[in-house]
Amino acid sequence: MYYRAWWMVMYSVNRFKSGSKFSPYFYRMSHDASARRVMQFEADQLYLAAARLGPSFHQATETILAHPGNTIVCGIGKSGAIAQKLTATLCSTGTRAVFLHAAEAVHGDLGVYTPGDPVILISKSGATPEMVRLIPWFKEQGSAIIAIVGNMHSPIAEQARFVLDASVEKEADPLNLAPTASSTVALALGDALAVALMEGRGFTAEAFARNHPGGQLGRNLHLKVSDVMHPIDQVACLTPDAGFRELIIAMSTYNLGAACILGDGRLIGLVTDGDIRRALLQHEQVDGLTVADLMTKDPIAIEADASLKEAVDKMENRQSQIAVLPVVADGRCTGLVRIHDIYHQ
Repeated sequence: MYYRAWWMVMYSVNRFKSGSKFSPYFYRMSHDASARRVMQFEADQLYLAAARLGPSFHQATETILAHPGNTIVCGIGKSGAIAQKLTATLCSTGTRAVFLHAAEAVHGDLGVYTPGDPVILISKSGATPEMVRLIPWFKEQGSAIIAIVGNMHSPIAEQARFVLDASVEKEADPLNLAPTASSTVALALGDALAVALMEGRGFTAEAFARNHPGGQLGRNLHLKVSDVMHPIDQVACLTPDAGFRELIIAMSTYNLGAACILGDGRLIGLVTDGDIRRALLQHEQVDGLTVADLMTKDPIAIEADASLKEAVDKMENRQSQIAVLPVVADGRCTGLVRIHDIYHQ
């Protein structure tokens, strides 16, 4: 009823504005409103799930922390996709985990299991037959069953040692059929469990880097600014009294998008391509401008032994993102690093 009423209101408003229910304005507005409604509804369900967390979550975390072997994560269908994602997150954050497809388990895949391994079962209904059949066998082998289920009165919930409540009021789609809100809540509970385990193990950035030797994450954690920066003899360097023409020539010669402004070898300012464009927009005559008129004084800088992750954080985690960082040692400029150097080598 709610969705029908909402649709009729949107239809009337947009027909009045555009003269036709088939106008692009109608579809654009209805799609945007639908997207916001779905995201807000799922956010509300996450809030409710967080409020329901209780002793079972703590006990499940302690059980996994106390086990020296693997944690088995089991699911099928959409819940299987959530289980695979949880497995990957656990592995990358210090908890040994193996995904077990519920249907394939009885056809040989139980070989990944060792008696006593904690088992996480993920099921929206809590009555997935393939998983229900496995529970007695896991229990006989001494495994603690941890259930992430959407029905707290289901067979899986009733037989599990620890139960995490992933129930939702309904799905986010208008037919209440597609796993949307339910899969989001299950995913968030899995992330919460992985992070709690990560904190419980005292998992560090260095350990994370060891688990991510490839890709940009690993690169940012493994490499230092000194590994990718341009040394000072390859950087445009000028004094504050240098003229506009001298600045343009120096920046064109080294072509790094910025010039470091030095006083007695110490970094006192920075001029970027953006500063030059703004100067051209603001001044009809630029011949009389000096570097001191354009430079950003006391710019943000970074040490050469900082990680690339620290450099990225300084560049990107700001209200106004920056693309270059001067590199310093005891206040003296030793080079320049660009965001391009971090992501494109």
